[in-house]
Amino acid sequence: MISLYPDIEPYATHFIEMEELSNGLHHQVYVEECGISDGIPVVFLHGGPGSGCRPQHRCYFDPNIYHIILFDQRGCGRSLPHGELENNDTYHLINDMEVIRQHLNIDQWILFGGSWGATLGLCYAQQHPKKVLAMILRGVFLGRQQDIDWVYAEGGASKLFPDAWQRLVKHIPNVDKRTPLQAYFKQLISGDELQQMSAAKTLQAWEGTIVTLRGHEYEADLTQDPGPLAHSRIQLHFALNGCFIADSPILDNIEKIYDIPTIIVHGRYDIVCPIYQSWELHQAWPNSELNIVAMAGHAAGEPALIDALISATRSIAKQLVPADNTLA
Repeated sequence: MISLYPDIEPYATHFIEMEELSNGLHHQVYVEECGISDGIPVVFLHGGPGSGCRPQHRCYFDPNIYHIILFDQRGCGRSLPHGELENNDTYHLINDMEVIRQHLNIDQWILFGGSWGATLGLCYAQQHPKKVLAMILRGVFLGRQQDIDWVYAEGGASKLFPDAWQRLVKHIPNVDKRTPLQAYFKQLISGDELQQMSAAKTLQAWEGTIVTLRGHEYEADLTQDPGPLAHSRIQLHFALNGCFIADSPILDNIEKIYDIPTIIVHGRYDIVCPIYQSWELHQAWPNSELNIVAMAGHAAGEPALIDALISATRSIAKQLVPADNTLA
């Protein structure tokens, strides 16, 4: 089974300033470059929304072949201001990707994204298909209300993890227990810092329970700056607004990306984004390649998913690197 490439450090980092906000501050998006500057450009699109990038995310790509670009989406990770919700939506994230691409003088790049990152990749590709060389998508999330409700409303994942769901909803009013997102969002933006952090940790405990095939393999990092509060605020902000794509559903716009080479990787036992989402995407888009990973859940760090994803990055590279170059 293929394992991750060795840890690497960025050879360049950037803070790219975006438009001014109503408080006079600006969104500043953190970007890093790894691998080789003249390699195949690939941009890593992290999930959440709200989670940010981690060092492991650099290691799905051969650093001797790829120009690896990672960025923390607005309000996430090292981007500033932490947890900022103003002008934080799918439209602005797509525009940020274009600003980054142009800033780095990249003509076309590969999109590599999982979960929400796959959603963002699909939306970007449908807006800018000529800028996309190929896509590798993991654990596809289509961003429809039914997909959001599966995770955050009674009747979906709650039926598989009733004990964890009970822990999620036991401290909110009965009227909110079936659909608890609005109640939690009010806590996350309240003036009570202890209530904010308690709500964020409870939400992440629920997500941590359902994210892997074997729950004990995953533990959320609650100490990572800016921590769970910014993550949860942004995630619920998107969820409560239909991921800002309700007017332009992904499956209705497949013809725009029909000819982009794409590998879809999905764990058979993905509870966060059930496999039917990748299946529906593949049925609407038969030109795509669907790899169902038998013994895997949702998290990209599961060994079987690492194997499948690195196999995909190698396969795409072989398609794109000139014939006189040799890949290991």
